[in-house]
Amino acid sequence: DDANVDRFCRLLEELKRPTSTRFIVITHNPVTMSRMDRLYGVTMPEQGLSQLVSVALTRAQAMAAE
Repeated sequence: DDANVDRFCRLLEELKRPTSTRFIVITHNPVTMSRMDRLYGVTMPEQGLSQLVSVALTRAQAMAAE
């Protein structure tokens, strides 16, 4: 539920703040994804061809605001 997702995201933020630790979170939850710094994914533009995608959310937000 949303309350647990929020607690989980806050926990990750608290753990990463004092150190340079990075976490890999595997999820399809849109709330969790929106609170991350970077998203990685795999897309298949055509049958049999996989493509890796990486998006820095802070940079994407800055570009969208322009």
